[in-house]
Amino acid sequence: MLVEPIKEKYPHISHADLFAMGGVAGIRAAGGPSIPFRPGRVDGTPDHTAPDGRLPDATQGSQHLREVFYRMGFNDREIVALSGAHTLGRLHKDRSGFDGPWTHEPLRFDNSYYKLLLNEDWKRQPDGTYKDSTNTLTMTSMDIALKQDPVFREYCEVYAENESKFRVDFSKSFQKLLELGWSGKLGSPVYAI
Repeated sequence: MLVEPIKEKYPHISHADLFAMGGVAGIRAAGGPSIPFRPGRVDGTPDHTAPDGRLPDATQGSQHLREVFYRMGFNDREIVALSGAHTLGRLHKDRSGFDGPWTHEPLRFDNSYYKLLLNEDWKRQPDGTYKDSTNTLTMTSMDIALKQDPVFREYCEVYAENESKFRVDFSKSFQKLLELGWSGKLGSPVYAI
């Protein structure tokens, strides 16, 4: 595991905090916004793990996205902002069943995900994904739902036009996600440089 050398050097830091801070630092390293990180999470035990089905199913649409995120206290704006994380990375066959990048520069945090989502003519493929006009980028039904749902689309349009607004909303929504379910005391915010 990549975090084990760090955990050995700093045994007082929980694995949960290491993973959360790693996400914050990774987003920042990719040019993303500074996201407040508050330490203080404790590690769970193997018999106390999150059930399957807590993450959205890429083959589903807007109703499913709302069901997943509403139960965690997120609204439509926050759902669309968090979906903008697809500006980074790619789909992996072993995780989602699909393969391919969402954007041309998957190691760069920007609003290109929304621009591509709205402006490309996405063609449905036999495997259920959607390909762009160059057949190199991939979107799922969940991504396309953001374009088709009128409320979600409104936020996509805002973020496609205003990267600063996306960055601010993403930072707030991602911090909320990181602190979700934590009833204990978290430390003072720390910002990745």
